[in-house]
Amino acid sequence: METRTDPLVSAPWLRTVPEVAASFGGDAERGLTEHDAARRLTEHGPNTLETTARRGPAQVLARQFTNTMILILAAVGVVTFVVGDHVDTVVIAVIVMLNAIIGFVQEYRAERAMDELGQLTAATARVVRDGTVVEVPAASLVPGDLVRLAAGDVVPADLRLVETAGLQIAEAALTGEAESVAKHTAPIAEDTGFVGDRRNMAFKGTAAADGRGHGIVVATGMATELGRIATLLSEDRGQTPLQRRLAVLGRRLAAIAALLCAVVFVSGVLRGEGVGDMLVAAISLAVAAIPEGLPAVVTVALGLGARRMARRRALVRRLPAVETLGAVGVICTDKTGTLTQNQMAVERVWTPDGEYDVNGRGYEPTATITGRTGAPGEDLSGLALVAAACNDAVLHEPSDGPDWTVTGDPTEGALLALARRADVGDPPPRVAELPFEADRKRMTTAHAVDGSYWVATKGALEALVPLLHPDESEDAATVAADQLAAEGYRVLGLADRQTDELPADPADMERDLRLLGVVGIADPPRPEARDSVDACRDAGVTTVMITGDHPRTARAIARRLDIIDDGDDDEDVVLTGAEVADLDDDELTERVAAVRVFARTAPAQKLRIVDAWRRRDVVVAMTGDGVNDAPALQRADIGVAMGINGTDVSREAADMVLADDNFATIVDAIGEGRRIYDNLRRFVLYLLSTNSAEVLVVLIGPFLGLPLPLTATQILYINLVTDGVPAVALGLEPAEPDVMKRPPRPSTASILGQGLWKRCLVVGSLMATAVLALQVGADHQGLPWQTMGFMTLAILQLGHAIAVRSGTHPLRALLRINPLLGLAVLASLAAQLAVVYVPVFQDAFATEPLTPGELGIVGAICGVGFAVGELDRARRARSPRPAD
Repeated sequence: METRTDPLVSAPWLRTVPEVAASFGGDAERGLTEHDAARRLTEHGPNTLETTARRGPAQVLARQFTNTMILILAAVGVVTFVVGDHVDTVVIAVIVMLNAIIGFVQEYRAERAMDELGQLTAATARVVRDGTVVEVPAASLVPGDLVRLAAGDVVPADLRLVETAGLQIAEAALTGEAESVAKHTAPIAEDTGFVGDRRNMAFKGTAAADGRGHGIVVATGMATELGRIATLLSEDRGQTPLQRRLAVLGRRLAAIAALLCAVVFVSGVLRGEGVGDMLVAAISLAVAAIPEGLPAVVTVALGLGARRMARRRALVRRLPAVETLGAVGVICTDKTGTLTQNQMAVERVWTPDGEYDVNGRGYEPTATITGRTGAPGEDLSGLALVAAACNDAVLHEPSDGPDWTVTGDPTEGALLALARRADVGDPPPRVAELPFEADRKRMTTAHAVDGSYWVATKGALEALVPLLHPDESEDAATVAADQLAAEGYRVLGLADRQTDELPADPADMERDLRLLGVVGIADPPRPEARDSVDACRDAGVTTVMITGDHPRTARAIARRLDIIDDGDDDEDVVLTGAEVADLDDDELTERVAAVRVFARTAPAQKLRIVDAWRRRDVVVAMTGDGVNDAPALQRADIGVAMGINGTDVSREAADMVLADDNFATIVDAIGEGRRIYDNLRRFVLYLLSTNSAEVLVVLIGPFLGLPLPLTATQILYINLVTDGVPAVALGLEPAEPDVMKRPPRPSTASILGQGLWKRCLVVGSLMATAVLALQVGADHQGLPWQTMGFMTLAILQLGHAIAVRSGTHPLRALLRINPLLGLAVLASLAAQLAVVYVPVFQDAFATEPLTPGELGIVGAICGVGFAVGELDRARRARSPRPAD
């Protein structure tokens, strides 16, 4: 809901205060009248975020039963109920409900992202109405209202500031910039399109960190920047790659099962078989064609993967995201707190006597200061004392975590840490100060020292140069400052003076200053981040930094982390939000492959970047911590939010939350995702191979004179027990040695790709041939052919569970790596023997006890089948991997 169409209103940061006030018909001193406010509230509506119609719990639960595999499994449950196998009906019902409950919990959580966004807004606001300051509900604010702000207030609407007094606003949740932003009232000369550059605006949902001010409301509700993000969050995120693959697989299996059932039923009736007998045969074939255990196995595999990731500090909120990580080809990552420590630190110091490196961690008071030029170990106590004196921050020793923390401005925290590292004591008592303001770009404090006064000043070097003593030369300092700025540092100058008395005008304190030096301050990279970026490169994963920081700062960090190589052309690899805005979607899709850093980006542009990569058929992971990141987290194939510094909005929109805010954790999670996908392919190979064997046995058996080679109950037993238990054990397979040395699979790759479907058919055909040959021969000899075939098929499948594990590792080593599979095979074999030899199970499964000789025949055929499988495994180990 736009408030007005007047261009002065749509871009108030470009206009003067009188122009904005005139455009809104308000008064920059007395505010609106109560009558005008009531009329405008009717016209524009309440200052609240609109929410799309939310699905109720019943609707969310109902959606869980629309998945293709779940529908197929439910249909099989109906079949087992019809044939009287109520035990298996109950088992299938439990599997269906388990999947539905897990899906319900995940989707219901996702529905809360918009609700969390609404909690960022202020409950009340102080406004000027009829010249009097009153407190009103924030929802009743209207365009033209005059709002008062003080430190600690949540900004209740988008404001064009008309007066500031040291006002600083924390906008990290909206822009991604860690530092509080100093505000002013002058018009912005050039609009870059980035919200963080609008220093004369205060935005809904941000918070005043220091100072005070007031501003005219220029946008309310959904017309605010926060409202625009809410609009982006309401878009549907779609299915994950795994969900799409399983849906396609389920539809294909359903179509094949329906076709086979029709063929068997019609051909049998045409041969003169009874309709009832052929109906049972068709139902048996349907049971054989559908891998009933696949949904349960997938759920268990993803659950085990999520548990392992949790041990590595990666908390999964949507189970399909576990597998999606393995397909990631691009990580679009935030800078602050993910690649960097989110702790400002002085890393470089220049003084007239030399240049120094400061090597420490965050705000810790211990560090090594080494000389670059000049005399090593130069005394920095004078500069460091200014850093401590002209400072309002407070450092805190670690309590709940390993790091020191700061109360106050992070930049001042970095200066205070430098003072501790230089081992200076507490500064003299402060007796006067000139606070930092955006237009002055400096701060000054005065301190009493033995009957005289010491003045300390810090600020931008260009703001200090005019105040230096005439004998001071700033040329070398300017060169050093320009070099530090070019390397991405925030540069501050530090100066002082001695005076016998304080001037009557406090502004006169800032004259005849002595320049002590300049410092370069940055949020340094995490120590492990560079190795993680290199690991991504080895794995074929591209790391792209998307940040709200200045391009120069982003570029410097990217170079330190090897995201950008020294030989890269900045024009190709670095793109600003303003440049993104000038590109259409096709142009951005073309450019995005070469770009490694996006700076000064808006929330909608992050969505465009994610979409551009997805149009290139790449699976995209997006990391972030702020409200501005939430839409992109939701749009990406895998959204990764920060658990420590992240907002509730970003966490609710994400698929995974990093408990340690560490980029290295994402890399570990990708390796885990690849391992899980490899195991899922093993599941599919195992289950579809065995199921195809069952289909061929049931389909071909009647043509060989076997009326019903396997009963529906026997097939269901094999699928849920003999297949299911070893398949779950396959979920614990360790990662292949090259799991992070191979490129990611394409987003369009089939789960049956790389020749997997051919192997399913070949292995299934071999099993079916062995079983049918045994059954035909046993039938001619008057032996219990159905039970012998049932036993042979079950044991062949258990042997296949071992053979399917790897194409490279020797069998003996494999058994040592995953002993659980051996236990699962032995347990399934014991259960199979119980079905054949325990009387109560014989009645339920229509089996007969086998003599030692009959069991020996089964064992011999299974041994031959296992040997053939091992020979094929050895052949594939020497052959190149087939293409999709």
